[in-house]
Amino acid sequence: MSFEKDVKKLGFGLMRLPRKGEEIDVEQVKEMVDRFMDAGFNYFDTAWAYAGSEDAIRQALVERYPRDSFYIATKAAVWIGCKTKEEAQSQLEVSLSRLGVDYIDFYLLHNIGEGRTHFFEDFDMWSFLKEMKAAGKIKHYGFSFHSTPEELDAVLTAHPDAEFVQIQLNYADWENPAVQSKAVYEMCRKHGKPVVVMEPVKGGLLANPPEKVAEILKAAEPDMSVASWGVRFAANLEGIMTVLSGMSDLAQMEDNLSYMKGFTGLSEAEEKTLEEARAALASIPLIPCTTCNYCAKVCPKEIGISGTFTAKNMYTLYGDLKYAGFQENWLVGGHGRKQAVNCIKCGACEGVCPQHIKIRDELEDAAKLFGQKA
Repeated sequence: MSFEKDVKKLGFGLMRLPRKGEEIDVEQVKEMVDRFMDAGFNYFDTAWAYAGSEDAIRQALVERYPRDSFYIATKAAVWIGCKTKEEAQSQLEVSLSRLGVDYIDFYLLHNIGEGRTHFFEDFDMWSFLKEMKAAGKIKHYGFSFHSTPEELDAVLTAHPDAEFVQIQLNYADWENPAVQSKAVYEMCRKHGKPVVVMEPVKGGLLANPPEKVAEILKAAEPDMSVASWGVRFAANLEGIMTVLSGMSDLAQMEDNLSYMKGFTGLSEAEEKTLEEARAALASIPLIPCTTCNYCAKVCPKEIGISGTFTAKNMYTLYGDLKYAGFQENWLVGGHGRKQAVNCIKCGACEGVCPQHIKIRDELEDAAKLFGQKA
């Protein structure tokens, strides 16, 4: 494929735009857009589901710059509230109207994976994408993805026409069994798909990593931000179309531009530093859950054990209870499972756990950590 060659390696993620109170601060967004464009970057990523984002970028970008000077990516989240094919497919027209454009450069099916995948099939979205591309309303189409390499293989095998894939990828999750960044990335490469990277700084957590990790990174390059390592790690990989950074203010924009303008790759010394950082992360004691989910198959209360452990490990690593709680809510309740507080301590889970985890004790601790009540 050649279309991705015109896209610059740093993309502006528009999910976490600056705010004044409850409203997006459009004037600051305009300043950020100006700096981004002046530095030669051109890719803007939003979504139908990002409240206010499409309207904000219309005002800050579309109404102020020539249409052929930038690329807009937006997404269809048809698993949110859609009951008919017509409702699902209407999200494109809504996005076109909000953005004030006649076409979308990169249109994505939003968050394919797990229980959401069937909606895109049910509403015939793949045929719709082809029709809209033929009609000129979409230039290129693909999908964003949060699931296993096996499911990604199945989706790309069923839909080889997908032109690119957007995945979560960062150095902390590279070999994390709960995320499998490396394996998912390699599956994209196996199918020959350009990759758009999201969460290179893990939702901001890698801007403030565990102390031993931060010490390694700052010792190697004292003048570089700790967050920069996440973006540069992703941008250094083969087959990356662009790396999205969800910038929330002008200072974050300036930081990203300082190291991505003219970025040509990591040096051997920098790659070694990142290996040391990953080793430091791996040395932090965590629940050794590999998300095999054997425990889930025997739990009489249908508790989201692996999701609970992933969230608890997040808290151990980054000390951010709000973020860990959000992850617990999504990985457990969002996947139709029950919370840790529902454990009846029957022990069936421990009898099948290959890692011999003391699951009952860990669930009891998790219920206290996340403030759960029976």
